[in-house]
Amino acid sequence: MIVDALGNPLALRLSGGQVHDITQAEPVLALVEPKALLADKGYDADHFVESLTARAIAVVIPPKSNRKVQRDCDFALYCQRYLVERFFNTIKHFRAIATRYEKTALKLPRRPPSRLRPHLAQMTTGPSITVVSFC
Repeated sequence: MIVDALGNPLALRLSGGQVHDITQAEPVLALVEPKALLADKGYDADHFVESLTARAIAVVIPPKSNRKVQRDCDFALYCQRYLVERFFNTIKHFRAIATRYEKTALKLPRRPPSRLRPHLAQMTTGPSITVVSFC
């Protein structure tokens, strides 16, 4: 998810729950040209930071504590990352509406009939959303 400096959504990409968010960040960032990218520590990877620097995008990602070479981070600007968290809080209120069709389409009986394999009744994972924000 990419939101602008006002918290309005600009780009969204859904992926499986087992997919790491950083793998989806590059394709989503190709859709916009931000001046700065604010993201959490999960996006602190050398290859990702280098690709942002090559595109002249200011990187505002706090370094992980286990980094051998710590990078600087503008924590005053990083405080604006709350906008993407507020957006997720807003869309969570509409989750029941957005997944209504999915719930009815995949609804299986409590005890599956003998013709169904038991593992078909265990549909657990849903899509996760990539969290990336910028100013």
